[in-house]
Amino acid sequence: MRVDVRKTWAGAVIAGMLGAGSLGAIQTPQAPHHAEEGEITFLQPFSVSARRVVLALDQLGEPLPQDQRLSFDAALESNNPRDALTRATAVLDQRALAIVTINPEARVSVRAGTARPALVEGGTRVFLVKVINQAGITAPLKVTSPQGGPVSIPAWSNESAPARTIGNKEIEERWAEISFFDKPPLGENLSGVPLEYRILQVYSRDRGQRAAELKFDVGQGTADLAFRSDLPVTFTASPSRRVSLRIEDENGRPAIARLTIKDTADRVYPGMSKRLAPDLPFQPQVYRSDGEGVVLPDGKYRITWSGGPDYLTGTREIAVGDRERDDLQIRLERWIDPAGRGWYSGDHHVHAAGCSHYQDPTQGVGPDDIVRQILGEGLNVGSILTWGPCYYHQRQFFSGKDDKRSTDRMKLRYDLEVSGFPSSHAGHLVLLGLKEQEYPGTKRIEDWPTWTMPILKWAQQQGAVTGYAHSGWGLEIAARDLPSDEVPKFDGIGANEFIVTVTEPQTVDFISSVDTPWPWELNIWYHVLNVGFRTRLSGETDFPCIYDDRVGLGRTYAKLEQLTFDNWLSAIRNGRSYVSDGRSHLMDFAADGVEVGTRDVVSRDGRVHVTLNAAALLDETPNTEIAGRNADQKPFWDVERARTGTSRNVTIEFLVNGRPVETRTLMADGRIRPIAADLALAHSGWIAARILPSAHTNPIWVQVGGQPMRPARQSAQWCLKAVDQCWLQKREQIKPAERASAEAAYERARGVYRRLLDEGIE
Repeated sequence: MRVDVRKTWAGAVIAGMLGAGSLGAIQTPQAPHHAEEGEITFLQPFSVSARRVVLALDQLGEPLPQDQRLSFDAALESNNPRDALTRATAVLDQRALAIVTINPEARVSVRAGTARPALVEGGTRVFLVKVINQAGITAPLKVTSPQGGPVSIPAWSNESAPARTIGNKEIEERWAEISFFDKPPLGENLSGVPLEYRILQVYSRDRGQRAAELKFDVGQGTADLAFRSDLPVTFTASPSRRVSLRIEDENGRPAIARLTIKDTADRVYPGMSKRLAPDLPFQPQVYRSDGEGVVLPDGKYRITWSGGPDYLTGTREIAVGDRERDDLQIRLERWIDPAGRGWYSGDHHVHAAGCSHYQDPTQGVGPDDIVRQILGEGLNVGSILTWGPCYYHQRQFFSGKDDKRSTDRMKLRYDLEVSGFPSSHAGHLVLLGLKEQEYPGTKRIEDWPTWTMPILKWAQQQGAVTGYAHSGWGLEIAARDLPSDEVPKFDGIGANEFIVTVTEPQTVDFISSVDTPWPWELNIWYHVLNVGFRTRLSGETDFPCIYDDRVGLGRTYAKLEQLTFDNWLSAIRNGRSYVSDGRSHLMDFAADGVEVGTRDVVSRDGRVHVTLNAAALLDETPNTEIAGRNADQKPFWDVERARTGTSRNVTIEFLVNGRPVETRTLMADGRIRPIAADLALAHSGWIAARILPSAHTNPIWVQVGGQPMRPARQSAQWCLKAVDQCWLQKREQIKPAERASAEAAYERARGVYRRLLDEGIE
């Protein structure tokens, strides 16, 4: 349908902005029959598109100022569509460097917007381009410039990465890199709606005034005549200067820190757009070690730093100008030191490729890049898992031993997540401590088994510690009172086939937690513990997939006599550990003096005295946004969710067979406090402690009256149903050549649970 845009409410508003003479007829499949319909069909897609642009500005570290963001949000909540469009575009137009019009014949013309063409030397600024799309074009909007890159980038603009060059000779005419941002939440193509905004990124190699010609088109032959698709712009780039950093830990030793740097307009530095590794474009922070620096344009900044969740956050305001300044001194300060008490932290699920990482052409990041993340978050152990994305490039870093970047205080090793492999549908596997990473008889990923049991057994044969990743996926339940009788769909990539493999001795050591909703993770774990299996819990982040904020958002603290990677793995296998978000701790859990992960407790009458040393840290002011989220909203595990009302307290629960039987209140002020309770068990079983949902110990098994633990009938019945449900979901995705052996294993698992059901107690 072809309509005169000036006869619709949207056309009237746009015409008022541009001048009626600049608009013609719009060709659009959703053109309104009358103004009221137009109000519905146009505002809704515009609102969705505009909100994505604002979200992308946030992700690029150049958000709308707070007052503009409030005005923008309020505008789109207006009940008057004309008012909503007028007010929302008034906000976005302030960031528009150019206004591009695509006429009904798909000819492109451009004129200057109102945004000041200000750049920074050795950095990137982002602008908006307003697009008036009279033709309903859905092709990509392209920008080119004779002054555009690639350009030679000064090494000091990112001192941890080499400068990019153009052959052996720098081309002086090229001083900028200019491109549209087309990654999520945005896309490459225009949406076809009459009005939308795109994000333009401009990197400047130089300082001072620099002229550029920007040329826009939506495909060959679409440029307007008489150079009307060209926009001459004279940019002014502020000079940038190096700020040297002196960073030391709490003991005065050189250290690495996480730094977040923002100017008075809340823009992030170094700019997140067009970052080079080791600085990652999806994180506002960067990681710097003692003696390194950051490059900042002249201005005022607020620097925030930390060494991970076990450290306090420090802040300082600085000014950068034309006079020399002393090195910026940063000293990290702990609020707690678990390693000083023998509890060493680790994240067993970190990726150097895939998801938010660079993929093409860089194939992810290298060990030197990812080790900064590990050290900067205060982890003692980092397990980098090669997986499907960039697998054939990243597997070169596997050695079957500690990476050479390991130190006496940090162990780094490359291992494997079986994800993006044929068995992924049954649950992603985490294989730690491998000696060999290629499954026997395979040459490519596609040759691997299509279910998980053979892979787990192969890994166990070489002494690896094995488990399932992001356990909750596919195990969604509505219940919060655990263990629940609700049987999930088993239709995901978490600890799904675990319900089968756990019945085979020495096959699976742990399931992962912290990076999926706690009821989904803990329900299956509690059930298998209740029937007598002794699989442990380990914390993970799945960086940068489930979380790309930083590594170590989910972590395991393991009790060790000496920090080695093998010792840490043994502690996971034996359960001499607890999982945590890093801001809540349950150290030294013991029953009748027997510490977790050492041996069973024998109680004549079922009474045991439990002790632990607990600590947590909450701000005095509650973060109501996090506290009010549902269990299936991130962050899934966070001490803020455990806050009691508006107080600074959290609740420690002591469990018997998965049910809370005693509680204690802990003030989350960072102090370590001894906690004790007396528990009573009617039968042999397991006990544990938790701060829900932010920390959980592994179990201690208690033998009452010298009798072995008898399975809980409720849990045995749940497990039996779960095997049937899992087979229903997975069987068709197992190759025919492997299906008979898989079906036999499922039937053996049913037989195990039937026997446990017969032996069970209520």
